[in-house]
Amino acid sequence: MVVFMIGLTCLSIPLYRLYCQVTGYGGQPVRSDEVSNIQILDREVTVRFNTDVDSALPWSFQSDQPPVKVKIGQEVVVSFTAVNKSDEPMAGSALFNVSPPSAGKYFHKTQCFCFDYQMIAPHQTAHFPVVFYIDPEFDQETQLDDLTTMTLSYTFYRAESPELDRALEVFYNQ
Repeated sequence: MVVFMIGLTCLSIPLYRLYCQVTGYGGQPVRSDEVSNIQILDREVTVRFNTDVDSALPWSFQSDQPPVKVKIGQEVVVSFTAVNKSDEPMAGSALFNVSPPSAGKYFHKTQCFCFDYQMIAPHQTAHFPVVFYIDPEFDQETQLDDLTTMTLSYTFYRAESPELDRALEVFYNQ
């Protein structure tokens, strides 16, 4: 029983992260594998992009485009650029969320750099695509009738770092 409880404790953060990605809980966008037969509605939402980098990771990171107007159900491709400003190769991992949190469960990402560690060589630039859509069920949620803007936020942390571990702990304990 003690070994089981210790194992469960060690797995709690990764399991909660998976739960949030699947359900959209806590502003986490839902990870979707494919888009098929999604109805595109006339209602539009503006999606803004926020990018940050933890001070322990010597990268710059930004969105490659300004906010985009998206029709509900429409698949959209956007991209981001990161630059490793150090003299050594570095791996980073991005945490992400959607604001307001109540809209997170309707924000589906079918492709995202944030699902894996990203390695960038010294003084090199990398481009990261993101493919997403807003689920048409968003339009049925009456408390979101007045919502016209969402923000997709990313923060890059050095992979396998105490800063990433602390950020994950804070994020999942909110």
